[in-house]
Amino acid sequence: MDSATRNKPIDMHLHIVGNGLSGSGCWVNVSGSHKVLAGFMLKHIGLTAGLNSPEFDGGYVENVLSMLRSSSIGAAVILAQDNVYDEDGAVMKGAGTFYVPNDYVLKLAREHKEFFPAVSIHPARKDAIEELDRCVEAGAVMMKCLPNCHNIDCNSRIYKKFWGRMAHHRLPLLAHTGGEHTVKVINKKYSDPRILRLPLECGVTVITAHCATKSGLTDPDYFPAFAEMTKEHSNLYGDNSAMNVPLRGKHIRECIEEPLASRMVFGTDFPVPVSGYWARLRGFVDKETQKKWDKHPNVLERDYQLKKAMGFPAESFTRIWNLLRLPAR
Repeated sequence: MDSATRNKPIDMHLHIVGNGLSGSGCWVNVSGSHKVLAGFMLKHIGLTAGLNSPEFDGGYVENVLSMLRSSSIGAAVILAQDNVYDEDGAVMKGAGTFYVPNDYVLKLAREHKEFFPAVSIHPARKDAIEELDRCVEAGAVMMKCLPNCHNIDCNSRIYKKFWGRMAHHRLPLLAHTGGEHTVKVINKKYSDPRILRLPLECGVTVITAHCATKSGLTDPDYFPAFAEMTKEHSNLYGDNSAMNVPLRGKHIRECIEEPLASRMVFGTDFPVPVSGYWARLRGFVDKETQKKWDKHPNVLERDYQLKKAMGFPAESFTRIWNLLRLPAR
């Protein structure tokens, strides 16, 4: 990777989605409100191939690449999505909303220099440590999980060896925190960022996705717990992904000011919708700025420019380069 790329912003929270009809190994299982929301998100990013189309997987990747290459963002960390498991290491059938194999994001990263792969490994898997070692050897830069949706009690001592192995590999953990309404939630208690104490104590660099903010009106607000934890753990960070939606932006002021500003990294949560209207309501951007970027067809560029205008420091858009496990390319 050249120094010019390292100086550019990187989106460290970008979802890959697929239906598997083209051989990707992905699948999607949405119904009810989740199906409606999925359709809205795909329309929002301008994807023409339907969710059940054989052209969907390739069309989605090309859509992401087109936006990335025409934006100010130099690269993106693309996220795998593991199955849901119980504590005994058995797949909980019907519990997952979508699945993206580690091999698929690893393959996409080999094929496209703009992509860096974040794998997803449920620590209850019988082969969890072997899969972790394999993925690191194959070029993984980060590991992603959603404790509340994947059914992971990260503080359980049965996972201590797994977190220790991650620390050994210097592989950071991106863990969803706060409310979730896009993916089926299995255990709401695991939305609390305090669920991440054991990985932190094992030496893992942890990034709390969304800084433990609310997604829905009835969700608990765990942001104060996240902020307090940063005082105890120097290896704890938060990402500003999905903060251009109605509720998650409530704590923007704290995130753009010290001491939290130095712990923030940039992520879009693509394909989650992006609108500057909410930042304008909170007084972070003016009407002209909001309208300018809300009209911009490139969702990645829109999110980046709005967050710049909202006051996120320049360092927050590149800080993740120093946290990822970057192999030679």
